Amino acid sequence: MDAHALPDPAGFPARLATAGPAATEALGARIAGLAPAGTVILLYGPLGAGKTCFCQGFCRAAGVAGEVVSPTFTLVNTYPGRTTVHHLDFYRIEPQHDLDDIGVPAILDEVWEGRAIALVEWPGPLLPALGDAPRLELLVLPGATADERVWHLRGVPPLPDGWAQPAGEGPC
Repeated sequence: MDAHALPDPAGFPARLATAGPAATEALGARIAGLAPAGTVILLYGPLGAGKTCFCQGFCRAAGVAGEVVSPTFTLVNTYPGRTTVHHLDFYRIEPQHDLDDIGVPAILDEVWEGRAIALVEWPGPLLPALGDAPRLELLVLPGATADERVWHLRGVPPLPDGWAQPAGEGPC
């Protein structure tokens, strides 16, 4: 499987739209308010779709004071806040790459012990390490206008009924 292949949107039971970067950051902040330490969030979407913008809103709401930038070249950025946030980007990583080289097992241990949150862009290479571990998955795709993005959400295990409603009607 191509590490950058996007999942089928039909496999995501919840959808909502954002219009512009501020709304994308606000979505990230809203999800941060719902995501306790121990949460893994996978972010799928084409280049420029808003994944890092979402992470910036998430991190601000999680109490990160510094600048939040894409870890495309560093692979992992760790941000202290109310809870540590590990922001990973596997765009440049091949599926067979040994993730031990960049400290992924220690990061996952910290997350699964409830001491951190992981935000993972281009998560394909990480999927074998996750197995069926709980996570929230978001697929962002361009919408009808240049600023619109359609966010598709699903959980592993599945999200509770009513967790995500159309924009403005539910917790997400």
